[in-house]
Amino acid sequence: MSLAVKQPPAADRVYSHVKQGVLDRHYEGGTLLTEGELAEAVGVSRTPVREALLRLEVEGLIKLYPKKGAMVLPVSAQEIADVVETRMLVEEHAVRKAVPASAALVARLQELLDRQKAEAAAGDLAAAAVTDRCFHAEIVRDGGNGILSRLYDQLRDRQLRMGVAIMHAHPDRIAKSLTEHEEILDALRAGDADRAVELVHRHVDWFSHLARGEVR
Repeated sequence: MSLAVKQPPAADRVYSHVKQGVLDRHYEGGTLLTEGELAEAVGVSRTPVREALLRLEVEGLIKLYPKKGAMVLPVSAQEIADVVETRMLVEEHAVRKAVPASAALVARLQELLDRQKAEAAAGDLAAAAVTDRCFHAEIVRDGGNGILSRLYDQLRDRQLRMGVAIMHAHPDRIAKSLTEHEEILDALRAGDADRAVELVHRHVDWFSHLARGEVR
């Protein structure tokens, strides 16, 4: 006798559907989502849709408009600046702490770099953005500071959303990002903490220039 697979609660299914749509840009910034459309897309009633949208509003991905629906919030320059500032503080500390890098960390970063190269070559920018984020998160986790890791994880959705949007707007950036990841990995492999910090600063600081409109 086969057991039926229990589905997640309806509100969770709507939440996942909308969140994934926002992160992979199926739902672009400025898109108006209605309860009826979402209920039909996921196959649920409107009540769990409202619950899911409230959660997403708290996370800053959408803004609710009574009797109209919810608008997907665009990525703002201020949001980019705030994420960059937090990333800089966490990642520069983490990469310095990672030196001397263990063989396990080097192997894991090489695996992620190879995966990102394959995803970029296949044109799968959403997957490449996820792997890009994983590359940096792996260095942060290696430091063993659970509080910093959780703080960094809180940036996950914002980083992924920004990453996909930036790769679409600046298609040449993916090649530069891969080169910079390779350089960071080489510095860690060589045990050069100062060089690794300098490379991480340059890599992350590019997004600061983007937020200030200095990247064309």
